[in-house]
Amino acid sequence: MAHAITLPEAPEVIRVLAADSTRMNSQLLASALERDRRFQVLEPVSDAAAIITAVAQDKPAIVVLSAQMEEDPRKGFEVARELHLICPPTQVVMLLDTSDRSQVVDAFRSGARGVFSRTESLKLLAKCIYCVSQGQVWANSRELRYLLEALGEALPLRVINSKGAALLSRREQEVVRCVAEGLSNREIALRLGLTEHTVKNYLFRIFDKLGVSKRVEVVLYAYSLGSADASVPGVGAKKIRTVPAKVVAATGTAPQLG
Repeated sequence: MAHAITLPEAPEVIRVLAADSTRMNSQLLASALERDRRFQVLEPVSDAAAIITAVAQDKPAIVVLSAQMEEDPRKGFEVARELHLICPPTQVVMLLDTSDRSQVVDAFRSGARGVFSRTESLKLLAKCIYCVSQGQVWANSRELRYLLEALGEALPLRVINSKGAALLSRREQEVVRCVAEGLSNREIALRLGLTEHTVKNYLFRIFDKLGVSKRVEVVLYAYSLGSADASVPGVGAKKIRTVPAKVVAATGTAPQLG
């Protein structure tokens, strides 16, 4: 009598496009990534037009994109915004020469879901690519702090849905801003004249409305949507996923809410 045999599922292959600052660098990067069996690496490219064409045709899951392209230190950010418009499912990991504050913030404003410094190892880059492909956000603790500080400076905060209607009440937005500043529940309660129990109730409602489970996810969600005064091409409520990504620092997962 024949018996059915359950075969193990083949691991999902992640389609990756390497787009470094020069063709040679792109080829070297692609060759390095090809050693990882989880990745199917597409033909490398190095100029904006070729990147946009490749993404439109091949729809890779991840584009590893240099911030500097065509001798322009900011060209990569423009390309990232364009990719976000033409192929939203494709996620960008931005290659940075240095993880300075302005570059990190601009990368996320441009729609990147990971930032990676060239000073880090290729092994760590492979982990970064995999995590971003699984719906996570990649940043180390310092880079994440830059992002939180930038959110705290963006006034006024406005969390909206795809139709432009406010998702959060004024008080809930105040709580989100306090979270962005890194305040504890007790400190939020003191600032807003509430009890800690009330703050927790507000947080539960915010998590439920935004579909998140961690403090840092709330901040990234609000930051990705932008503010009423900070209009960023390619980043808006109609152009990002409803459920925000999880955040993974290079040293581990982000802290839980509470």
